[in-house]
Amino acid sequence: MIPQDKLDAVTARFAAVEREMTTVTDADAIVRLGKEHAELRPVAEAARELTAARRELAEAKELAASGDPDMAEMAREEQAELKARIPQLEEALQVMLLPKDKADNAPVILEVRAGTGGDEAALFAGDLFSMYQRYAQAQGWKVEVLSASESEVGGYKEIQANVSGHGVFGHLKFESGVHRVQRVPETETQGRIHTSAATVAVLPEPEDVDIEISEADLRIDVFRASGPGGQSVNTTDSAVRITHLPTGVVVIQQDEKSQHKNRAKAMKVLRARLYEAERARIDAERSAARQSQVGSGDRSERIRTYNFPQGRVTDHRIGLTVHKLDKVLAGEALDEVLDALILADQTERLAAMEGTG
Repeated sequence: MIPQDKLDAVTARFAAVEREMTTVTDADAIVRLGKEHAELRPVAEAARELTAARRELAEAKELAASGDPDMAEMAREEQAELKARIPQLEEALQVMLLPKDKADNAPVILEVRAGTGGDEAALFAGDLFSMYQRYAQAQGWKVEVLSASESEVGGYKEIQANVSGHGVFGHLKFESGVHRVQRVPETETQGRIHTSAATVAVLPEPEDVDIEISEADLRIDVFRASGPGGQSVNTTDSAVRITHLPTGVVVIQQDEKSQHKNRAKAMKVLRARLYEAERARIDAERSAARQSQVGSGDRSERIRTYNFPQGRVTDHRIGLTVHKLDKVLAGEALDEVLDALILADQTERLAAMEGTG
């Protein structure tokens, strides 16, 4: 049971933020308070609802103990309803009170790369990227392709995109890993099912305050952009390769004709990769106490299979199978998988809190 003083603290903080919003004039403070107000509002409303339900239950118990038979009967019925409703309210609020991942509302660098399977893997990588693109469009998010290496048969050898909007990382953070496809390739003459794979990485894009990069730690090389087969597609040194010397992370950008634009894109990807590495280090420390079933984010881990002959998608981490493969790949039913992963993570974290509480 959530202590009443914790509920009172939530509602008191929300009221304080509302008061402060009417007096501040500093632009940064307005933005900060507006963000906190938006995050606190549903929690405060849920806390008020639970507080009211508890108060009504106490009143119903008093009425049930009164000498009036009619009032006592009504009070007993109300008690039964409230006793069933209060645990549901508490569970919903417990989820809201779980520690928030500060990156949940961050934009992301989405990377999709063809894995084992040759041309078929590249086609599948294209299918996955299209799935995320359609899903993002349905969410009202913006997708900007940063770089793409197309396959000769279609699809991508690899593609990087910046996805921005509300709650992007919070929705997509469990997508990192190996996605496997089982289907008959168009080039297969004997109808045999082939298994191919593509890897997905979802990197939260940090704000400048999240990670600092010193110019002294960077080696920046410029060269002429090249196309398929190594042919030069540019007459100027516009392509940029940035090496982060302390970690050895290398980022190359050559899609833009402007060296300045390629450098800006490369820095954005570098920042995201270094931020991911730091998050992975922290997660590894935490996993010593609790091994997450859902969110390891290991790119080498096989997380999902898309089986075309059976029309099913199976997420191996939570044992979920949905027979809506076409709709999942169209981005229409991807929510069913993502919501189940988010719920599994919340359930696991609640259980861990109860185990240590």
